[in-house]
Amino acid sequence: MQELVRKALSGDTRSIARIITLVENESPYTEEIMKTLYPHSGKAHIVGITGSPGSGKSTLTDKLIHEFKEKGNKVGVIAIDPSSPFSGGAILADRIRMQKHAVDRNVYIRSMGSRGSLGGLSKSTYEAALILDACGKDIIFIETVGVGQSEVDIMKIADTVCLVLVPGMGDDIQIMKAGIMEIADIFIVNKADREGVERVVAEVKMALDLVQKRSWIPPVHSTIAEKGNGITELAASISNHHEFLSISTEGLEKRRNRLVTEVEEILQREIARFTEEKWNQKKTPELIDSLYSRNTDPYTVAGRILEEVLLEN
Repeated sequence: MQELVRKALSGDTRSIARIITLVENESPYTEEIMKTLYPHSGKAHIVGITGSPGSGKSTLTDKLIHEFKEKGNKVGVIAIDPSSPFSGGAILADRIRMQKHAVDRNVYIRSMGSRGSLGGLSKSTYEAALILDACGKDIIFIETVGVGQSEVDIMKIADTVCLVLVPGMGDDIQIMKAGIMEIADIFIVNKADREGVERVVAEVKMALDLVQKRSWIPPVHSTIAEKGNGITELAASISNHHEFLSISTEGLEKRRNRLVTEVEEILQREIARFTEEKWNQKKTPELIDSLYSRNTDPYTVAGRILEEVLLEN
């Protein structure tokens, strides 16, 4: 395992892929891998690309890969695709759209299924980003599933959050909802060759005027990703926000909050694992019959399981 980690740290693509797979599949080696890689992380700029399905997030990410690669950056991409609730499989179409970068040794693209996680991300998204960070990527793009307003989880992971909107898709109404305005550091009105782009841009700016003022004022960009229009300006804003975070108290607070969230996520995951194991032991037909007949209740059963878990650990 140490040899595999050593190769990954040197930038070996196959080793990076194997490590992410081990972590994603919750291998027994996960804790050892993450502990070894952690001291090497903390240098990459993590950029979230979020927005409604069909807003052109993948095409936009594809263009940004090229833009940052041309500036000499090593680029990592984590594209989250929705998983089937029945088979657990995912189409992983995002990787297909970015296939032309697959042979570039300075670009690593990983598609991950959401596996039922809410918030537009996979459970292992942060670990995958940290792995790419430790293995030398300068900028890491995380493209979320695209399930609307529930995509707030990206705010906990990314340094810079880009919210992609499209004229004519009701996004002008979405941006007025509570929480949406606070998520984004950069607004992107994509497919700007459509009718109504000026109205969406104006409404975003109006909504920004109504929310609590921040030390960073989110810029609003109009892009046509398929043609590459506006991509250079967008990339400049992403770089500007990264520089802002490096010198501001807001950036320091964001990084410290991410560490708090990281510990909390690990605690929740470990507690869930212990309780699930105990529940599987207790989940007998007799107990289900007792619940069904109302001789006991779910709160009592759950309380007993939690008590046993806490006493054992």
